Amino acid sequence: MRIEAVQGDITREEVDAIVNAANSSLMGGGGVDGAIHRAAGPELLEECMELRRTELPDGLPVGRAVPTAGYRLPARWVIHTVGPNAHRGETDPALLASCFTSSLTVAADIGARTVAFPAVSAGVYGWDADDVARIAVDAVRGFAARQDAASGRDVCGLDVTDVGTTTVEEVRFVLFDERLLHAFSAALG
Repeated sequence: MRIEAVQGDITREEVDAIVNAANSSLMGGGGVDGAIHRAAGPELLEECMELRRTELPDGLPVGRAVPTAGYRLPARWVIHTVGPNAHRGETDPALLASCFTSSLTVAADIGARTVAFPAVSAGVYGWDADDVARIAVDAVRGFAARQDAASGRDVCGLDVTDVGTTTVEEVRFVLFDERLLHAFSAALG
């Protein structure tokens, strides 16, 4: 899997799927969430409202992911995930890592080979940018190793867990400022 970090606007990424740092209501909000809803158009909100009426009446739990269409975005899909909020005491790194791995599993299940991520929880949810970058990169690399093991490549010592049906070939961390780009570039080594 190719993994890179770039500075830019995630709503303009020409990838199969972009990941939305959503709130549990899925009804849009500020930051990345609001930008994605605005760029996708009102149909995205309508689909999110339908998800709330049917599959997710209590909202999307922290660390989980769910797909919708991308509508007016260049990306075919939006994968919504809810990051942990450090201001509410949600500081477990495993919960943050789950945002990335569950989003990649959803991507593989819907056939997305290229995925763009924001820095989930590094904004108003109060996580340190360096911590988010390290956890995100480790989670994505771990998912890539499990994908390799599932595809028959020799990856010693890994138990293969659900990695979806399609191989995710590229992950791009799309970061809106230089500070985040520096943190993710450092984590990528």
